[in-house]
Amino acid sequence: MNKYLLKKMTFALLLALLPLLSAAASLPDIRVLATGGTIAGSGASATGSAYKAAVSPVEKVIAAVPELNQIAKIRGEQICNISSQDMKIEYWLKLAARINQLFRLGLADGVVITHGTDTLEETAYFLNLTVAYDKPVVLTGSMRPGSALSADGAMNLYNAVAVAAAENSRNKGVLVVMNDRIYSARGVKKCDTINPAAFADHENGPLGRVNYGKVTFNTRPDKRHTYQSTLKLGIFAATLPEVAIIHGYAGINPQIVETICKSGIKGLVYAGVGNGNPSEEVLTVLAKASADGLTVVRASRVPDGPVTLDAEVDDAKYGFIVSDSLTPQKARILLMLALQKQLPKSEIQRLYFEY
Repeated sequence: MNKYLLKKMTFALLLALLPLLSAAASLPDIRVLATGGTIAGSGASATGSAYKAAVSPVEKVIAAVPELNQIAKIRGEQICNISSQDMKIEYWLKLAARINQLFRLGLADGVVITHGTDTLEETAYFLNLTVAYDKPVVLTGSMRPGSALSADGAMNLYNAVAVAAAENSRNKGVLVVMNDRIYSARGVKKCDTINPAAFADHENGPLGRVNYGKVTFNTRPDKRHTYQSTLKLGIFAATLPEVAIIHGYAGINPQIVETICKSGIKGLVYAGVGNGNPSEEVLTVLAKASADGLTVVRASRVPDGPVTLDAEVDDAKYGFIVSDSLTPQKARILLMLALQKQLPKSEIQRLYFEY
């Protein structure tokens, strides 16, 4: 083959590849931060329920969905590799710090976090309060390991990357993508122990849906967005103030509540019955704890609906705060961050209504 023909063929090949190279260059940069969970799990049987979570590294999780490379430039990082029942504050702080760093340095257009489903909603809400940028942050996971029949992890990851890459995902706070639905971090809850359609927001419904990567938003979050939060930490602490949750029930022993109040915690979320109501005996304990300086938030064990201020309980009299529609576990997160900022009770109460 003469040199002229070789040059001609090379030039033709470059011309053919140019549109592909241009398209690849225009794809958004999406960073996948992996934390483990069922989406990184595997079982011995495709039809059995037994499996081990958090066995696959992020590279393997990404490689299982090669179609991701058609919609984004993907890079993975392993933040931790745990079952999400083992999620800790130190991992939350590490995630928030890394996401803020990626956005501050312009290293990512969006972030996807793969996560176990047990505490996914808590991590999402923590990041919703601590990520200081309006770029998309999307959490996803799976209810079935990749070894199972009809495993849901691959499609959830593909859809999550599509949402993180979508321009209309900006300025909506942290999002959760599961089972083709897009949810706000504040409202989403895990509502089923084993079904792939485990997540829902009964108060507000999903923000939208994603169908094989096609993203459609029908509404916006009803609360303020991530980057507007006054709780973003900036310089991250090594830990956060200890806040406990007590679940109310008929006949609860007030001495148990008193013991926890005196255990050295800085805040308490009491998940009361009905409209966040404690018994008369527990009310007496909580009132004294509040007077002694403990920050007490009334939440509810009821899955849906707000806890209203000064309804059956005179919150102003006792110095209590109400959680609005936040679940007890999310109310705990906001309180930890507010106490870390040393905010007064009046300001903390405002945050519950706004975030």
